[in-house]
Amino acid sequence: MNEITQQVWGFTPESPSGEGGGEAVILYTMTNSHGASVQLTNYGAAIVGITVPDREGRMADVALGYDRWQSYVADGPAMGKSVGRYANRIAKGSFALDGTTYRLAINNGPNHLHGGPTGFANRLWEGRVEGDRVVFGYRSADGEEGYPGALYVEACYDWDDDNRLEITYYARVEGDSTADATIVNLTNHVYFNLNGHDAGSVLDHVLTLHASRYLPTDETAIPLAAGQAPASVEGTPMDFRTAHVIGERIGDSFQQLVWGKGYDHCWVIDPGLADGQKTVAELYSPKSGRFVEVATTQPGIQIYTGNWLSGCPQSKNPNYSYSDRDGVAMECQAFPDSPNRADFPSVVLRAGETYEQHIVYRFGTK
Repeated sequence: MNEITQQVWGFTPESPSGEGGGEAVILYTMTNSHGASVQLTNYGAAIVGITVPDREGRMADVALGYDRWQSYVADGPAMGKSVGRYANRIAKGSFALDGTTYRLAINNGPNHLHGGPTGFANRLWEGRVEGDRVVFGYRSADGEEGYPGALYVEACYDWDDDNRLEITYYARVEGDSTADATIVNLTNHVYFNLNGHDAGSVLDHVLTLHASRYLPTDETAIPLAAGQAPASVEGTPMDFRTAHVIGERIGDSFQQLVWGKGYDHCWVIDPGLADGQKTVAELYSPKSGRFVEVATTQPGIQIYTGNWLSGCPQSKNPNYSYSDRDGVAMECQAFPDSPNRADFPSVVLRAGETYEQHIVYRFGTK
């Protein structure tokens, strides 16, 4: 049984016209019977902290984040946030749906990233406690960030005595005609450091991925054409089917790693595993003994080794600032640029349908 507490973390600033702002930013803390906890905020429906024991029983916060809610506003890393309406990249910010071409903001090189400059990550969601869970809701207007269709989304967080954090994303188009449709791809952008959020590099962490294929990209991080992507991981530094230390091959002169400045790629989860129950990935720290296992219903998992963390807002430790590769994100999601790829699973959501995807992070020690 969780204990859930709430506190006001701050208030959004008043707009110059006096017509908006002054809304409460809430910090939620979910604590299980063993004293392990998860902190969340309604700004960006974000994970602020995850405090779990090491092999000696010592507690530490293993999720990167900030000590002030204001640091979450438009931060480059999207630290711990729920990103959408479309997580990851859409080539040249353009896609077609039902014969109409839509133009989105270009905010990552020549491409559209994570739903745009504001997206869902930089919105204040409505938060509520429902029994043992925290639920965030957000209503996205038709045309917001250039996307078609009014959309209602929810991010539900459950935390149990097995140190299992489950995130469930729901979405529905607010319309009653099959002509009302949009594209949806939601994920969480939490960064892990299993030695503690302010413990430095994660290059000593060990990663296992149950994925025999990945999506090689061009130099702008858009997956290559059909026939070139997906590609086998065999014989490449992208092969984590057996456990590898993250830093072991990250500096190889492999073109994909050079372009990404490290790992920033989507792996195709092996068939039969994306059921929300089976483990699709594991991150382990030999130093602390902590591990986190990942399960999901999504077809892909983006591994991002925090290659551009330097210069982001100050950490939760006032005496420590994050550097590149201080955290690793494991983002369960649909494939990048799926709206432009008939060979990828569809991301179209129509009126009357329900989008439901699950991401599970289970923490333990060994």
